[in-house]
Amino acid sequence: MKILLAPSESKKDGINGELNLKNLIFPQITPQREHLINAYQKIINRGDIEELKELFGLKKESEIEKYIYDIKKAPTNKAIKIYEGVAFDYIDYDNLDSNSQNYIDKNLLIFSNLFGVVRANDFIPKYKIKQGSIIDGEKIEKYYHNILKEPLDEYLKNDDILDIRAGYYDKFYKPSKFYTTLKFLKDGKVVSHWAKAYRGLVLRYCAINKIDNIKDFIAMDIPNLELLEIRKTKFKQEIIYKIEE
Repeated sequence: MKILLAPSESKKDGINGELNLKNLIFPQITPQREHLINAYQKIINRGDIEELKELFGLKKESEIEKYIYDIKKAPTNKAIKIYEGVAFDYIDYDNLDSNSQNYIDKNLLIFSNLFGVVRANDFIPKYKIKQGSIIDGEKIEKYYHNILKEPLDEYLKNDDILDIRAGYYDKFYKPSKFYTTLKFLKDGKVVSHWAKAYRGLVLRYCAINKIDNIKDFIAMDIPNLELLEIRKTKFKQEIIYKIEE
């Protein structure tokens, strides 16, 4: 089973060597990634504060200055360690045993506003791009939409797919085969912000239990979640959970 996850706005500094695009998943799209990275770097190098505010989604110059560097020479780390935020806090990767970490490294794909998509164990640097940004005259999600379809379809063809991304990242890629999504309800209402926490919790328990198919996923007990309903259409199924206190 492969799990699709959205990135986070916040990111940590890397601690390892420089970026090597050819080592990322789908090296065949290295030229397209490099084009976007070069365009991103040109905006940084121009140093136009208003332009950088728009790109980074930041208002304070003191915050903007933290991202003004040569991204190709910036230190890297595993993507699962670079991203930080609610979902990643609940995954709590560093406190998983090595087998559970290996599960995440092998099965988690994280979508990226700069790299398109990366594996959890791909080494990337910290970067900052506001969701929906335009670089080199093109929206990033549109830029990657056609580029990612063929390699991802091929990569996912033999696996069940658990798609726990925020809906925006459908614009990067939508599975071409049957897939599973999740919805979380509290007091009968759909949870939005805290859905990130429960996505992270779900992923953590998939790793702990080494879940490799959707049938076993449905059967898995997850703390504080009660399975209410499974809604199926021709193209996907939606598993609905009730959040328990």
